[in-house]
Amino acid sequence: MSHYFTKEHEAIRKVVREFVEKEVSPFVDEWEEAGEFPREIFKKLGDLGILGIRCPEKYGGSEADYYSSLVIAEEMARCGAGGMPMGVAVQMEMVIPTILQFGTEEQLEKYLVPAVKGDIITALAITEPNAGSDVAGIQTYAVRDGDHWVLNGSKMFITNGTRADVVIVVAKTERSKGYQGVTLFLVEKGTPGFTISKKLDKLGMRSSDTAELSFSDCHVPHSNVLGRLGEGFYHIMWELQGERIIAAAGAVAFAQQCLEIGIRYAQERVQFEKPIAKFQVIRHRFADLAAQIEAVRQLVYHIGYRVQNKDYPVKEISMCKLLSSRVAFETADFVLQVHGGYGYMMEYPIQRIWRDVRLYRIGAGTDEIMHEIIAKQLNI
Repeated sequence: MSHYFTKEHEAIRKVVREFVEKEVSPFVDEWEEAGEFPREIFKKLGDLGILGIRCPEKYGGSEADYYSSLVIAEEMARCGAGGMPMGVAVQMEMVIPTILQFGTEEQLEKYLVPAVKGDIITALAITEPNAGSDVAGIQTYAVRDGDHWVLNGSKMFITNGTRADVVIVVAKTERSKGYQGVTLFLVEKGTPGFTISKKLDKLGMRSSDTAELSFSDCHVPHSNVLGRLGEGFYHIMWELQGERIIAAAGAVAFAQQCLEIGIRYAQERVQFEKPIAKFQVIRHRFADLAAQIEAVRQLVYHIGYRVQNKDYPVKEISMCKLLSSRVAFETADFVLQVHGGYGYMMEYPIQRIWRDVRLYRIGAGTDEIMHEIIAKQLNI
């Protein structure tokens, strides 16, 4: 509990926790094996009012505050796997806010409303085979042709990519202008020239489908331009701030879960005639990690307060993303070590969490990019 949360937030927490316990956790192993979770999860979350919880009521939302999203991110992590929470977060915290913020009324009705309901699956396509952290360096481009734009290029590592009904695609519309010539497009599944090159096989987050997408003379209506022409880079930079906070909340939640798993195992595992939790080297490391997790958790909550009050502190958000992803992996790595050989066995849940949380130090901006952002904000 925290003074940041109200009874309404705890009611949301209860609903999501029950959903995860009933609809998600029992099936995680099955979904991991299949390489994706069922489409119905989106619909069920839509029916619960979760996907668009911060959206206006007229679009099917509940007009809840930012802490509601933090609560949801924390509870989703309790399923013990990162894939499903990541797939849902793409829709809930990346695509829906971007369409809501920059979309026309027609786009809100056509794409936002069904996304909030869970009737469609969405994705955001930024990364390319040769452009990851360098968003301004993307090569996918679009050329105006009457009432359409002709899109060419490819995208890599796109979450929900194999089954998304609509994808926000980041492309250059004025290649000579660098980041000032970037525009966002809403591209529907089935549009001629839009193909799924392949489904990607990943180390972790295996229950989340990830794809490489290709665009070859793909004609997109001008009405599907999202936001302002040439200002897509700024739109994406805005989106990334919210994405990083939610990622941080999820990372801290996974770290907490790892800590609890590790302590429980260490109290039960007996070596040299006593539980290994009694060895100072182990108990003190748990103490250190618990302190770090709590510190980062409170930073997440504080940043959430600032965002709730219409402030987007880039430096602090980057710090939050950096520290949370690191403490999540450090905790998972130590807990796997505590398990010894058993931690390396597939039947123990720590191995999956260890694989999944590693992505937090890459996705939504690598550790190195977070360092660069922080350094620039410090005028270094």
